[in-house]
Amino acid sequence: MRRPVNRQLVLKPQDFVLLLALVGVKDEVLTYPELATLTGLSMSEVHGALKRAEAARLLAFVDRRPRVLTPAFKEFLVHGARYAFPAVRGGIVGGVPTAYAAAPLDRHIVPSGDLPPVWPHAAGTVRGVALMPLYPSTPDAALRNPALYENLALFDAIRAGSVRERNLAVEIFEARL
Repeated sequence: MRRPVNRQLVLKPQDFVLLLALVGVKDEVLTYPELATLTGLSMSEVHGALKRAEAARLLAFVDRRPRVLTPAFKEFLVHGARYAFPAVRGGIVGGVPTAYAAAPLDRHIVPSGDLPPVWPHAAGTVRGVALMPLYPSTPDAALRNPALYENLALFDAIRAGSVRERNLAVEIFEARL
């Protein structure tokens, strides 16, 4: 007897990167090539990410344009995303600051004597503890787009930060949504 094929869709990290990018551009209308440039994903990755996010009911197409479903996205962001995409730490590297070491949290949290979390990156100017980005292309995309950078850094605070950092990041996200 042949086994049934499991065609269960699973969200991938690049899907969440795309959702964070869409939250950052608000009502701006972007084409697939523009979304690919914004996120550092290929066009096929953008297409797949939009389809998986729609299947997960985190996104809907309104007039053929992708729109984040804010209540569902907020619930997933606050209660599920850090479990779906857990933080992976590494050694001490040069990189791009993230979580509490990046805007907007760096204005609210006084750094301790510990090294800050950073995405490992050749153009990074800060020495810190590696926090692997959601997707390999995200540091480059974040450096090109400040809104995406802030959203990614806030998410890193939610998935890897202390309780205070998580709560502050959630509060800032709620104000943005």
